[in-house]
Amino acid sequence: MRFAALITVASVAVPSCTHPQPDRGQERDPSAAFPTAVFPLAVSADRRYVADARGTPVLIQGDAAWSLMAKLRREDADAYLEDRRRRGFNAVIANLIEHKFAEHPPDNAYGEPPFTKPGDFRTPNEAYFENVDWVLHRAAEKGIAVFLAPAYLGQNGGDEGFYQEVVAAGPDALRSYGAFVGRRYAAADNVVWVLGGDYTPPPEGMALERALGEGLLSVAGKHHLVTAHWSAETSSQDIDDPTIRGWLDLDATYTYRPVYEKSLADEHRPGALPHFLIETTYEHEHDSTPRLIRTQAYDALLTGAVGQFLGNGGIWGFWSWRSELGSPGATAMTHARRLFRDHRWTDLVPDDKNEVLTGGLGERGTNDWAVLARARDAALALAYIPTIRPVTIDMGKLLPGVEPRWYDPTSGVYTEAGRATNEAARGPITLEPPGKNAGGDGDWVLVIERP
Repeated sequence: MRFAALITVASVAVPSCTHPQPDRGQERDPSAAFPTAVFPLAVSADRRYVADARGTPVLIQGDAAWSLMAKLRREDADAYLEDRRRRGFNAVIANLIEHKFAEHPPDNAYGEPPFTKPGDFRTPNEAYFENVDWVLHRAAEKGIAVFLAPAYLGQNGGDEGFYQEVVAAGPDALRSYGAFVGRRYAAADNVVWVLGGDYTPPPEGMALERALGEGLLSVAGKHHLVTAHWSAETSSQDIDDPTIRGWLDLDATYTYRPVYEKSLADEHRPGALPHFLIETTYEHEHDSTPRLIRTQAYDALLTGAVGQFLGNGGIWGFWSWRSELGSPGATAMTHARRLFRDHRWTDLVPDDKNEVLTGGLGERGTNDWAVLARARDAALALAYIPTIRPVTIDMGKLLPGVEPRWYDPTSGVYTEAGRATNEAARGPITLEPPGKNAGGDGDWVLVIERP
């Protein structure tokens, strides 16, 4: 994989175009009981989560769609976005311009290049960006934020991205391109800007990123949230550049190691911004399993992250995307969002000192480690247990009257926790998952709350 890599909506200005538009229809999915945010998004006053224009918290549930702008025709883009809406996704991440992963890169599916002069950032092609306008507008109508990389750099600065062209262009051309993009999408309230792109450039390259950002933000200002996607194991705030760090609103966690480790580091860093899992192992890549995909998501959400992105090897480049829309990972993300929708996730604090979850933790530093978060008022706790084993919960650290249940992360079905040892005590109790989940694995979510 190359990278391995929020919504009644304010209108987006869309120039007239010649491409046929699919029938949008009026159908609404009656089962889609997920809240729809109102753009634009902002960081909450306490810097703990993302909120919409009404101040309502927004849990980011994203999908990696890196080649969306270049690979898909409009009717296909519409089908993809509609599927994601129905499954509870409220964000996608995509490249504004695509360097490698399209039929005839950097041209889009209509044969339109992003620049009238190849590689010249000063010559944007109106037809190409009209198509992007349409996709952004369509996503906004469906309540989907687009985390948009203006010029994806590419892993190690190689041919998967535009780093070599960025170096050749120089700061003035990049500043001009950034200003063009900023002006064009100033009214696109569902955009979140993503600087970088799978690469932490050397100082001279970071200076070019500053030039691009200066142009972009000279027009867009802070109307749009800004984050950055650097090399693996590097979160947005990890870089030394004070200018770029000062632009950031969200910290993007990027790791292939056990997610809780980097997520906790981002949660507890001095001056921490709200962080989200931007990338980790994708479905069908790096020997991933369905359980690993779920583990990564819950590890992030229970260690302070304000959301996370799913990636699928057949979808991000749109090679076999139709057959992967209902993948185990996508289904699990729908169930995860339902779980957090129904609980006060903004009140959750990681139990990283294991004061509540005291036994059955597993091995730290592996994906077998169990994680728990509890509400600040101690009336709620959620724990992700990766395998079937007894776990010990210190009920004395939670409010009286709370009761445990098991939540199947593969089906969204609750099961009673049964009789716990030392059940009557206001102290440690031992619980064990009820067996394999509906997906045939042993991972479960323990939900402890008042009935």
